[in-house]
Amino acid sequence: MKKFSFYLSIISASLCIFVSCSGDKTAARDYPITPVPFTSVKMTDDFWAPRIKRNAEVTIPIAFGYCESTGRVRNFEIAGGLDTGRFQTIYPFDDSDVFKIIEGAAYSLQTFPDPKLDAYLDTLIYKIGLAQEDDGYIYTNRTIAEMHGGKGLHDWASPKRWELDTVLSHELYNIGHMYEAAVAHYQATGKRTFLDIAIKSADLVARDFGYDKVKVYPGHQVIEMGLVKLYRATGDSRYLDLAKFFLDIRGPKGEQYNQAHQRVVDQAEAVGHSVRATYMYSGMADVAAIDGDKEYIDAITRIWEDIVFRKIYVTGGIGATGGNEGFADPYVLPNMSAYCETCASIGVIFFNERLFLLHGHSKYMDILEKTLYNSMLSGVSLSADRFFYPNPLESNGQHQRSPWFGCACCPSNVARFIPAIPGYIYSTCGDQLYVNLFMSNNALIELAGNKVELSQETGYPWTGSIELSVNPEKSSRFGLRIRIPGWALDEAIPGGLYSFSDPLFLQAR
Repeated sequence: MKKFSFYLSIISASLCIFVSCSGDKTAARDYPITPVPFTSVKMTDDFWAPRIKRNAEVTIPIAFGYCESTGRVRNFEIAGGLDTGRFQTIYPFDDSDVFKIIEGAAYSLQTFPDPKLDAYLDTLIYKIGLAQEDDGYIYTNRTIAEMHGGKGLHDWASPKRWELDTVLSHELYNIGHMYEAAVAHYQATGKRTFLDIAIKSADLVARDFGYDKVKVYPGHQVIEMGLVKLYRATGDSRYLDLAKFFLDIRGPKGEQYNQAHQRVVDQAEAVGHSVRATYMYSGMADVAAIDGDKEYIDAITRIWEDIVFRKIYVTGGIGATGGNEGFADPYVLPNMSAYCETCASIGVIFFNERLFLLHGHSKYMDILEKTLYNSMLSGVSLSADRFFYPNPLESNGQHQRSPWFGCACCPSNVARFIPAIPGYIYSTCGDQLYVNLFMSNNALIELAGNKVELSQETGYPWTGSIELSVNPEKSSRFGLRIRIPGWALDEAIPGGLYSFSDPLFLQAR
């Protein structure tokens, strides 16, 4: 066993800074760098391990409880014929909250096996299946409204399927989250029940949409990521083609609010609703990783620079204004009125991880880490049962976390994100093992035909002392790429938007 110790505040610049790696190109085409699954990493730290456990014991149960008490679950029961009544909730996208919490619960089951939760998911998925119409369509608001002669259809939806999805109906948004949840549940349990519901839905979308059929792009992006996950799980290339279709028909001459003002490949600035934006950029990265679309990669690289050089808070939060829940003009970053939606912080993490997996540069992990420990983490209380929707940087006491929201996208997003955090720590490329984040853990990593036990011991983020122990199953030669955080070299943020007033690294030298 080899041990390496270092201290990040005075770390030597001789350690390897990330560069793009050249891995095994014989594998199926995807990101050149592969994350080590969170199921291969056991957290042992005092910072994240308790939070992940509280997410399992507190956040997920209360989130399902609110879905029951607010009528989100009952919507599926009514649409599936198990109950009677009208649509129970406020928004037509409320189905998505149930899907996101199922995704988080599926992740959590892999770390904390729970037969009771597993059985509850089976029951919930059964109800979702009943609510799905015979041809695969699932959108409880419309299904329930049609039971009442069209009465109760939400103002944001049209009597005709898909017609207003570009605007506000959220039909594609709902099922995009369902695809992500279904793949997570299948991977966690091996059960196909939810996956088959998702496939039936995606087959309908493939039949309905196309250049010579329905040509409507999603008003709220996320289905692009969901379709790519479904493609990876099934190998059905129609789903990958659909993801690219929804991106390529977007713009020009649409709304800036949902990033449809230009074709996606022509965009160079982050504008509009920040959650929609980061979900779209993440979807572009997913598609580009598989089909090698250089225009996509160039566009999201330009947009990343616009965000990081001009539009990001020191906390890693994005979205300065509440009116559009999104981006303001460059350098307009007020503290008191900062919006910094929790979902947008999670979207920033999704986006930066994907750029790292494409390019292998540490600057993307620098932003991911900054957002993870600040603007994302502030979105949930230590007790794991109170949440922020916006995360301002300054308050006179007028801001308090809430137990739930009418628009509950943030609590449900937290529920699915927290258990996946261990999957951001390590990644591999051929015979290269990347150490991206610093958290005490024990991991078993598949690396170039070898199994490597790797453990970290650290008091991070409170101290910079880190010890790595590396124990390969068999003797071999491989690269260990340890991220040097920008802050350890007195770079507050890539691009120089912020700087340290009292540099420490230069003093240490």
